[in-house]
Amino acid sequence: MPVLAFCGMVVAVMQTLVVPLLPHVPDLTGASPGAAGWLVTITLLTGAVFTPVLGRVGDMYGKRRVLLASLGVLTAGSVLCAVSSDIGVLITGRALQGAALAVIPLGISIIRDELPAERVLSAIALMSSTLGIGAAIGLPVAAVVMENFDWHTMFWASAALGLLDLVLVLWIVPESPVRSYGRFDLPGTLGLTATLVGLLLAITQGSDWGWSSPRTLGLLGASVAVGLLWGWYELRTDSPMVDLRVSARPAVLLTNVAALLIGFAFYANSLVTGQMVQEPTSTGYGLGASIVVSGLCLLPGGLAMVALSPVSARISAAYGPRTALALASVVMAVGYAVRFFTSHSLWLIVAGATVVASGTAIAYSALPALVMRAVPVGETAAANGLNTLMRSVGQACCSAVVAAVLAHVTFVVGGRTAPTLHAYLLIFLIAGGTALAALVATLFLPSDRSSKRSPGRRGGGRGPLRGRAGGTVTVSASVTAARESA
Repeated sequence: MPVLAFCGMVVAVMQTLVVPLLPHVPDLTGASPGAAGWLVTITLLTGAVFTPVLGRVGDMYGKRRVLLASLGVLTAGSVLCAVSSDIGVLITGRALQGAALAVIPLGISIIRDELPAERVLSAIALMSSTLGIGAAIGLPVAAVVMENFDWHTMFWASAALGLLDLVLVLWIVPESPVRSYGRFDLPGTLGLTATLVGLLLAITQGSDWGWSSPRTLGLLGASVAVGLLWGWYELRTDSPMVDLRVSARPAVLLTNVAALLIGFAFYANSLVTGQMVQEPTSTGYGLGASIVVSGLCLLPGGLAMVALSPVSARISAAYGPRTALALASVVMAVGYAVRFFTSHSLWLIVAGATVVASGTAIAYSALPALVMRAVPVGETAAANGLNTLMRSVGQACCSAVVAAVLAHVTFVVGGRTAPTLHAYLLIFLIAGGTALAALVATLFLPSDRSSKRSPGRRGGGRGPLRGRAGGTVTVSASVTAARESA
């Protein structure tokens, strides 16, 4: 379990590693600010595309095998960024790093297959929370490196961590015997890729291109059209990339909707905290903090997520993951209420950010538990990959909304244009409202008491897997018995 959690944190750190570097990229590489922004955008795109795809591949061909491949891609991307200052090479390396986001659902699936039932909830709580923990740790660490070392150092360090992950997984993590049989759905993969790329490009670039520009509207329209065609095909193929019939069940659909909303609410906290405290004191609300201090503001939240992972698992075990997710949504909304009324004091800003992170920890542990009790054992990685994708889409939407608000609710101070305090307060209101919307979606989920499928079922337990012709096969306990005897 520590090895899988460490893999998750390393991948999450990669997602935020370049954020402190972005303002300096044009000077360091000669690239335009628009090109520099792609160092973040490309990881979002590749992560969104590869997470559900590699989850499905892992279900079919071996989760440990695909986990190792993902970590290898992460290491290769880090080395590419470490050896070059060319913006094209850097964007390529960041694309490879983003593809490794599939490590999270693959790790969750291995946990479900391998650990005893009584340890599954606490383990998936920690594994799922690594996304937030890594993001909180990555920002201050990257800021320290930026101020004291050559900026390539952080990519060399990430390559070393990726290589260490590979060695540890090879040494300690077993391969799961659970398989979902059938042929690989290449047309479905291409259709899903086209739909996601069009949608996320329009969302992430819409503020720069203009929301009513032909390019933005064209991408959105093409994404909808391809998505409808993809859905029609997936419903008619024997071995789909995404089983839409399973995904349409209220227990799965509403969980994914809640994941999108939680992803939005979580990301707003990460995006605006550092920028807000770095605003100059001349704005009347900024604290003029350094990059390192702004990064450290999120560190207590990361530590809180580590501490709350076992607590959130106990809440899910005692009262059900639906109750835990509802509680998490309320905590996140309370955190944004604190942030709305306490925007002039550093320690109160940190306190509000930590409350939001605490709610995120509970939510991120409850979401995979809700997914796993609603899908067949052989589709665990694919289903959790889709749930992780929904969080990424929520983060992309949040990024677009935050960028639009901070760009348009401004005033001129000290000869420069800066966001007003009301811009940040509006973001807190939107994020808090999104958390409450997640609460509403959660309340419509089937009751915890009505669920008959246990998230702690091991791969050797009796669970349905998709057959080669779209039917099901049963994995009996003898699989586990034979493996353990061997």
